[in-house]
Amino acid sequence: MLMIPSVLPTYSRAPLHFVKGEGTWLVEEDGRRFLDLGSGIAVNALGHAHPALVAALTAQAQNLWHVSNLYEIPQQQALADKLVAESFADTVFFTNSGTESCELAVKMARKYWYDKGQPEKTDIIAFAGSFHGRSSAGIAAAGSEKMTKGFGPLLPGFKHLPWGDHEALDAAIDDNTAAILIEPVQGEGGIRPLPDQCMQGLRKLCDEKGVLLVLDEVQCGIGRTGRLFAHEWAGIAPDIMMVAKGIGGGFPLGAVLATEEAASGMTAGTHGSTYGGNPLGCAVGCAVMDHVTDPAFLDGVNRKAGLLRQKLEGLVAAHPDIFEEVRGMGLMLGLKCKIAPADLVKAGYEALVITVPAADNVVRLLPPLTITEDEIGEAIARLDTAASALATPASSSV
Repeated sequence: MLMIPSVLPTYSRAPLHFVKGEGTWLVEEDGRRFLDLGSGIAVNALGHAHPALVAALTAQAQNLWHVSNLYEIPQQQALADKLVAESFADTVFFTNSGTESCELAVKMARKYWYDKGQPEKTDIIAFAGSFHGRSSAGIAAAGSEKMTKGFGPLLPGFKHLPWGDHEALDAAIDDNTAAILIEPVQGEGGIRPLPDQCMQGLRKLCDEKGVLLVLDEVQCGIGRTGRLFAHEWAGIAPDIMMVAKGIGGGFPLGAVLATEEAASGMTAGTHGSTYGGNPLGCAVGCAVMDHVTDPAFLDGVNRKAGLLRQKLEGLVAAHPDIFEEVRGMGLMLGLKCKIAPADLVKAGYEALVITVPAADNVVRLLPPLTITEDEIGEAIARLDTAASALATPASSSV
């Protein structure tokens, strides 16, 4: 008799069955309403069932779903044009996920040097605490035992350095280095932003040493930090960038953005995707971009981010036995805990609030960018309830 479930048991799932989403809210099948501070792990940038996204998807679904990249796709062209107009990039390749974007970014960096007559430049430097997806390239780039154990032999050509060790980074670059791969804000690694001066120094180092800078903005991009892309705060530009999650607002969509120079090796036949850039995904992506590139929208994200952080600082002060600090930027914030993050996440379920665990004893708060100020107040109240349920009798509440 088979014992394995029909869904491969690779996830440790919470016993929740959501049947409807409305803005910042999720409705469980028993009718309970949860305040969603996870956004499907930073995916639902405009919340659940946003009218503009529903309209874009419905209109496109009534006309054309899929044709493959054997043909021109007007929606894909329109989204590429929007991304190029709003970013450093000259060209875009569409994928279905961040993991696929990582695969192409690695290929693109290595192919660039091969075509430049330097095929020895294949090594990619990555950092402890990183997360770049769960493909062969993604886990090799992350390098942690948690990601790689049992999946060898690993894809070669990756060097792993401590987070924030500038001397180690400078020493690691040699004649075989093709690129540096880094998240401007580590997500899975515990909401660790790279300071602006470090990002600027990294760009300068890449220019001096002649290596490509590849940014992973799968989680921190698309308005999450209050700019369209997180690296914009530092006033620099990468050579290659991975995006996904928020760009589709809940529809599976990703992309690799690149300069003309960095993408020069990716000629016809060097890469492809059956579903990537399909009409459905790109129609939704265009609607997302129309919203998140509006300066007024981003101003609102920054205003609400400031309010949420202020209130979270009060929450931390009120529960010193539970919390250590608030970290992050924009609406990509983390609560560094003195307890197991899983305990706070579980207590949140009882308080009807959704959060996401991360490494370094952090619980992530990744609400829809459309969260209201009233909902921020409600979020703090529910997080306070969760923290109080875990606190010692001597603790106080906000």
